[in-house]
Amino acid sequence: MSVIVQKVAQLLSALIFVFSMYVITHGHILPGGGFTGGVLLAGSFIVLVLAQGQGYLKLKQQRERTSLFESLSVLLILLLGFSGLFAGSMVFFGNYLPKGQPGELLSAGNIPIYSILIGIKVAATLFTIFLALTIYKEEVSK
Repeated sequence: MSVIVQKVAQLLSALIFVFSMYVITHGHILPGGGFTGGVLLAGSFIVLVLAQGQGYLKLKQQRERTSLFESLSVLLILLLGFSGLFAGSMVFFGNYLPKGQPGELLSAGNIPIYSILIGIKVAATLFTIFLALTIYKEEVSK
């Protein structure tokens, strides 16, 4: 790709990244949330890889990292769910954090934390799938 395409992709990727963080953190207030923000987050990384080429990232090492993020986010989601059982609410995914004022960013107890973890999980999963397909294509073409 040309230098112009690479620079535009870097700028676009940064804008998509910032917007995905906004969607993830405001998911309990606005439509969207963890899944939509996670798809946008994965898209920001995919745009970079597509514009910079396969040599931009060491794809096999990157796939292992994204797989690790995926596994850790699932573990943290389960720990958040079980923490509701043991923190006094006696319900799986029970809300034990203060609720705050409606409409504020920290107004939903555990839900913003859950939304962030879902965003990380979705982004890591989609990016891992993209990297696996890219690595497969590279190995088949050899």
